Amino acid sequence: MNSITLSDLTTQIQETIRSGFETPIWIRAEISELRDNSGGHCYLELIEKDSNSDTLLAKSKATIWANIYRMLKPYFESSTGQSLRAGLNVLVAVTVEFHGVYGFSLNVRDIDPTFTIGEMAARRLKIIRQLEADGIVEMNKQLELPKLIQRIAIISSATAAGFGDFLDQLNNNPSQFVFYTKLFPSIMQGDQAENSIIEALEKIYENIDLFDVVVIIRGGGATTDLACFDSYQLALNCAQFPLPIIAGIGHQRDISILDLVAHTSLKTPTAVAEYLISNLQDAENDLEDVFAEIRFFVKNKIENEIRSIDQIRLQIKQTLKSWVVERAHLLKIHRSRLHSNVQMILVRQNNRLLLLEKNIETHSPKFLLKHGYTISTFNGKRITSSNQVKTGDKIRTFVSDGDFESIVIEELKIKN
Repeated sequence: MNSITLSDLTTQIQETIRSGFETPIWIRAEISELRDNSGGHCYLELIEKDSNSDTLLAKSKATIWANIYRMLKPYFESSTGQSLRAGLNVLVAVTVEFHGVYGFSLNVRDIDPTFTIGEMAARRLKIIRQLEADGIVEMNKQLELPKLIQRIAIISSATAAGFGDFLDQLNNNPSQFVFYTKLFPSIMQGDQAENSIIEALEKIYENIDLFDVVVIIRGGGATTDLACFDSYQLALNCAQFPLPIIAGIGHQRDISILDLVAHTSLKTPTAVAEYLISNLQDAENDLEDVFAEIRFFVKNKIENEIRSIDQIRLQIKQTLKSWVVERAHLLKIHRSRLHSNVQMILVRQNNRLLLLEKNIETHSPKFLLKHGYTISTFNGKRITSSNQVKTGDKIRTFVSDGDFESIVIEELKIKN
């Protein structure tokens, strides 16, 4: 039986690989792991997955030695606007190495940033299409902003310059509007940023009744740090969040997926603060317009009421005048009637008095004496019967032109 040592086998494999791969080969792969060491070298793990099932098809270790890494890293990042990191699909030129002890590996000699840009654009487009298919791209935009935005939940790094600028702009606004802010600290870049922002959203949701809007802000920085804002899971959480989300993540490039699904997207944290101040200014202006309308309405109402009162007063005056004239006329009629009635009564009473006077006069002693009658008295009392005197009584007799005295000499009794 022929046999060889293990080292002979690994040497043959090494020679075969070296002869078969004398020049670098361009390969497409995804970076699943990436770490730098203190010596400036970069160690990666490259993988390939099945596009349909996500099954792992191949995996290999790779190295970018320090002398090449110092050139490739800034070249790639300046070209793509992304950091060289795990999760990216790359097109790299590699040489194939095999070592008897360390096994198979790849040495990265070059990288094509245009491939990654295309892959990033394709991945970004895929996420956008997935969000559209889910029907949630416009969900947060459809929420109505409160008329007065004053209670603000902020997702940001507590030490970020953008966060400080945002608060300074908000708290020193010229109109002296009052805002109530609460920071929910979060990592705003790197591999942990996505989960950190989602956790902050979950904490805000637990106290959702305390806030009007959510503000997600970060200060200026390298555009390579913004990859987390193109995340499907972050976009999913933001799009479906029940409060309006205002984004100001400090970028100047094309909008991120977070910008796409947020209710309102602005370039910088300062711009977000200016937007919130402007919102209150608009609300104040609207309120002043409402007050002006109310004042105008009340003024017109009062003027109309005054005119109505004046008209009523004039009507009352005219009615009273007519009533007075009518009453005066009636009084005049009544007075005339009263005068006539009084006159008639006076005439009747005068006639009665005249008749009484006539009756009295015809029955008076003077009238009787004038017509030949006499009146005799005894001791001052009129004699109406012969029984009132006796023989020898001195009586006085009155006639029309005087009186005289006589003595009774004989009583004459008239027998019935």
